[in-house]
Amino acid sequence: MDFCEKPDLDRTRIPKHIGIIMDGNGRWAKKRFLPRIAGHREGVKAVDRVVSHASRLGVKALTLYSFSLENWSRPREEVNALMMILVEFLERELARMLAEGIRLNTIGHIEDLPRFAQERVKLAVEETANRKGMVLTLALSYSSRREIADAAQALAHDVLAGKISPSEIDESDISRNLNTSDLPDLDLMIRTSGELRLSNYLLWQAAYAELYFTDLYWPDFGEEELEKAIFAYQSRVRKFGLTEDQISAREV
Repeated sequence: MDFCEKPDLDRTRIPKHIGIIMDGNGRWAKKRFLPRIAGHREGVKAVDRVVSHASRLGVKALTLYSFSLENWSRPREEVNALMMILVEFLERELARMLAEGIRLNTIGHIEDLPRFAQERVKLAVEETANRKGMVLTLALSYSSRREIADAAQALAHDVLAGKISPSEIDESDISRNLNTSDLPDLDLMIRTSGELRLSNYLLWQAAYAELYFTDLYWPDFGEEELEKAIFAYQSRVRKFGLTEDQISAREV
């Protein structure tokens, strides 16, 4: 049976925006006595599976933690290999993104990437700019704390320019200055590999997101596991500070 036709998944309640912390590539490789880079390459195959299936299910935005600001501290050889894998992924997948109507987006400080990687990312973003399907966002050289600090700096400049007073600043002003300002609110956050933390990823955006953790390493994550995460999301009551009675009354 096609995964999309599973009766237990409510196609009318698919989360609009899913974020994923793709963790465990290195441990997947170590468990198989392979170099870490082999785990990263296998992880790209999981990205292919999950991106296509999320698009088929009707997810509006999928945001992947691809390379954190802290990842620059990894061994130079691994960082260089990750940049090459990023470029290879974009070169290989551009045609498929165009065919499936997927628009590529990025968050983070792309200017930190080596020039060859920057150019390939920018080209893929430009080539898919007019696609109307799912938005695939790659978080590259991304730090949520830095993103929030950047938003604070932007608002401070607006205050100095007389565009807004400090007392007028509210949550919407901060959200408007975040990298994700043009994306839907984050509904579901998935983390693989058994770790139970957000690791400086979409901290502001995850305020009311449902969290889903799995012990699977990222290379083993696929279509069925994505549906398990979405089913868990659909099984929960999202109260946003209200009581369950209030939620029930609102749905009548």
